[in-house]
Formats: sequence, C-alpha cells, structure tokens
Amino acid sequence: MRMGWIAALAATAVLCAPGGAGAQTGGFLRAEGTRIVDETGDPVILRGMGLGGWVLQEGYMLQLGALGRQHVIRARIADLIGEEKTEAFYAAWRANHTTKADIDAMGRWGFNSVRLPMHYDRLTLPVDQEPVAGRDTWNEEGFAEIDALLAWVKANGMYLILDLHAAPGGQGSDLAISDRDPSKPSLWDSAENRRKTVALWRRLAERYADEPAIGAYDLINEPNWDFEKPGGGHGCEETTNAPLRSLMMEITAAIREVDRRHMIVIEGNCWGNNYRGVMPLWDDNTVISFHKYWNATDRGSIAEILKLRDENDAPLWLGESGENSNTWFMQTIGLVEGEGIGWAFWPLKKIGFNQPLEITPNPGWARLVAYLTGQGERPSADEAEATLMRMATHDIRFENNFEHRDVVDAMLRQPHSDAAVPYADHRVGMSGVTIRAADYDLGRAGVAWKDVYDSDTDGPGERVPWWNTGRTWRNDGVDIAVDAGAPVVAEFETGEWLRYTVTAEAAGDQRVTVVGAGGGRVSAALNGGVPVIVDLPAGEVWGEAATAALPFMEGANTLVVKAEDCGACRVKEMRVER
Repeated sequence: MRMGWIAALAATAVLCAPGGAGAQTGGFLRAEGTRIVDETGDPVILRGMGLGGWVLQEGYMLQLGALGRQHVIRARIADLIGEEKTEAFYAAWRANHTTKADIDAMGRWGFNSVRLPMHYDRLTLPVDQEPVAGRDTWNEEGFAEIDALLAWVKANGMYLILDLHAAPGGQGSDLAISDRDPSKPSLWDSAENRRKTVALWRRLAERYADEPAIGAYDLINEPNWDFEKPGGGHGCEETTNAPLRSLMMEITAAIREVDRRHMIVIEGNCWGNNYRGVMPLWDDNTVISFHKYWNATDRGSIAEILKLRDENDAPLWLGESGENSNTWFMQTIGLVEGEGIGWAFWPLKKIGFNQPLEITPNPGWARLVAYLTGQGERPSADEAEATLMRMATHDIRFENNFEHRDVVDAMLRQPHSDAAVPYADHRVGMSGVTIRAADYDLGRAGVAWKDVYDSDTDGPGERVPWWNTGRTWRNDGVDIAVDAGAPVVAEFETGEWLRYTVTAEAAGDQRVTVVGAGGGRVSAALNGGVPVIVDLPAGEVWGEAATAALPFMEGANTLVVKAEDCGACRVKEMRVER
C-alpha cells in the first residue's frame, strides 16, 4: 500500500526523537490503587488536550454544526468540487491541521499528554467495503500518521493516549461524535463491526506494545446507546449495559494477548458516565474515564464517580471536558486535581475562542458555510476549491492560529495560583505607553478582572449572553468585541474592573488617559491608591478622558480601571504619558 508523505515524516521523526523510556523519564504508566503511577511508583497527573477535528471532523468545529458528521460534510464538498479534489482537500487537511509545531507548543506550555481521537476508517476499511468478508484490510498510511504524532509527543517528553473516537458502525445515537451513518448497522447492531473493533485494537496493541510513550488505550469514546429499550436516551437510563461490558472485556482480552503493560481506559454509557452494570473491573490495569461538560464545579458534581473510584479501587481520568469559560476551566481542573485526577480537555483547536488555539478562516469561508448549510448561494467549483485549500494549507496551521494564552493559563497555572501575571509587557518610557483595554493581566476572576458573569454551568443556549458576549480575543468574563480590527472592552458594567501590570523605567508622575465611549464614569487607581474618577464621552465615537497625574514608581505598578457608573460604557485603551 502507498506510504504517502506521512510515512516518510514518521520515519524521519522517529530518528530524531528520544527513544524508548528516555522520552518519558517515568516509563510505562500503570494503575496502582486509585492512582496512575509511573514505573518508579510516583503519581502522575495527566494534563492534556484532545486533537479533535484532525482525522475526525465534527461540524460545529467548522461552523458546520447543521451538517454534523464528517461523511456528510465530505459528501457536500464532493458535490461542489468533485471526488478527486475532495480527496486532495482531506489529504491537505490531515497534513496541516496538527503538526509537530502544535505538539511542541503543548510541551512548551506545560501539558504532558495528548489524546488522539482516532477514526477507524483511517486504519481499516468499513465492513461493507472489505474485499473478503470477515477479513481486515489495514491502511498503513493511517498507522503511520499515529507513528508521526507519537514521535512528536516523544520529542516533548509527553504521553500519547489512543482514543477510538469513531468505532466501526458508530457507537451511539449522537451521530457526529463517531461519524455514524444511521442508514447502516451500528457497532451494536453488527457482530462484524464488533469483531473488526476487537481486531483493530489487537493490531494497535501489537504495534505499540513496547512503547512507553503510549500512555493508555481508550477503548470506546462516549458510548451513547439504549440497549434495553428504544427511546433515544443515549444510554443514560440503562441499568445493565451488558453489551458494552461484554465488548470492552473482549477488546481487553485481545489486547492482553499481545500487550500486558499498557493501561486500559474504559468509558461508561451516556457519553462516558453511566457505569451501571459495567463493574466489576476485569483487568487490574484499568482507568475509569468520565466526561464533564456544562455543569457545576463543586465536589458534589463528581460525587458519584468518586464513589465508583473508591468502590473499585481504580484511578479516575477526566478523559474529556472543556468548551466553557476560563473560570469554569480553572475551577474544574482545580477540583479534579485536588482528588489526584488527571484530565484531557477538548479540543486543542477549532474555529471559536474557548480553546488554546483558534482557527481564523479565510474570507471565502463564510460564503462556503452559508451554501453548505442551506443559507446561501452555491459558489463556483473554482471558488469553493480555493477556499477549501486555503483553509487546509494555511488557516489551520499552527503558525496561523491565534494563541489563547489566557486559556492555557487558566488550565495550567490558575488552578494552583491566585496571583495575577502580565498578559502583555506594558512598559512606560520617555514616550509613554498605550495599553489596550483587552490586554488586562492574566488571572482568576476577582484577581485580574471582575465581571458580572464569568462562567456557565447550564449549557449552550441556556443562558444568553455568553460570559464574553463578543466571543473573541479572550475567554474570561470580560466582554470584548473587535472594532476596526482591534479588541475593545465592549460592555463595561458598573462594578466591573480590569487590572494591568505597568512597568515604569523611572519613577515619576504620569497622566492616564482613558479612551472610551458610551458615557458613564470610570476610575483609575494606581498601586491601591485613591481612585481618580473620569467621565467617558457619550455616543459611539471614541473620545478621551484624562486623569490628573498619578505617581508611578520605578519598576512594577498596578493600574486598576473600574466601571463606577456605567450603563453602556466601552473602553478602547489607556494611554500613560507625562
């Protein structure tokens, strides 16, 4: 079978990466009681991201939520540009969406693990396409993609968790998750789909049995299926889950025929959370995964899964979570890490603002999305191809993504620190400095900023507006919009405030000029001193309101801008100058 670009890349990367246990100084991970430990017995807290959208697209990540499933998206694209060009688009997408630069960035930021959501069709044929029924055709190019990612992970001293995100036939009624086609037999409707799933895991285990950089095998992502009776409940009311338990036991047995060392990760029904009937555990190197979205961040919210941990004397892993505010991230990660539980948030990148990397689509994308979702006119084939290839070869690449440092800070630093740190280097010299209002310090709510609404535990659409009503630039509660290409604080309400670290090269008096609009009164306070009140210009046009001179000290200073009496205040920037 043709090896393709990825195989050559993998071969090169393996030669350059540290080998064996050297990349992961702790070697193989294992379950020991309720903890995950390395080979020396030291506890390991997995801190990672899932690579959603790479080899398995979900429509919402591309502003194509109405289409949902990857095969539906693909068919719509093929209708526009033809099968050959569609295949070229997907090849370019896989080559550029996630590269070593993405994994290097994760390593620099402080993540120690990567969760790879695999689509079975990159590794083997669907059962109805096999030339010989009951036999498996293996796609070496797909396995080589994993090899390349593994080499990048090893080069950064991290662990790779293999996650079967789309199983043969699809494992649930939530179709987009597993790219399921409901016109064909599901995983649960087809004995042959289940046989192929078992064979795929045995093949993966054979390939990676001696690789300590593989952290675990996550057997089936988010099963959501009613076994006992129809009802569309996604398995949340199931009481026995016998088919799920049986299949996971069969997969485990196949893995253990060739690999005795790697951890097994299991997921309950109901998107990974319903374990009724799944226990007791059948393998002593098993981790119990649970998923957590859009709910409370107190201990009571995970009480049932903690009980499951203690009853089975097995580690927990928050295998998927995210897509909320920075405050929710910080609180959730602080909660689970306080219980010794690691996590993998979702996803590393997409179009949107609440993950570490944001894809900014090219101008043609909006028109293409409008057509694909039935809201606009059909573009020409040439125009559609140009838009798609620009996305696949440029927009999705790491160097062209917007890095949300505030999201990374909320995940990795803020759960363990209530300090504020600078977002940008605001340095006052002889010529002064202009500080964008949206460039306030990094830190928790009440430490670096305060907003009337900073998180959401109810779910998308349950509350309007979102925490950041502009859904851009940063993922805190501060409401930010883009004006003439630059971020501005668009809704600054009474009682809200923003903190800035300002470094002065010399001590001396400096005037602070607030550039704002919308009327109302704001204050500026330096180093905890008495706030100085200024009146913002009324109307939509930006105007200036200057304070009296404030005494800056040499070195670090703290400037706090607060909405004292604001109905529709907007703040663009502050100028600090003599």
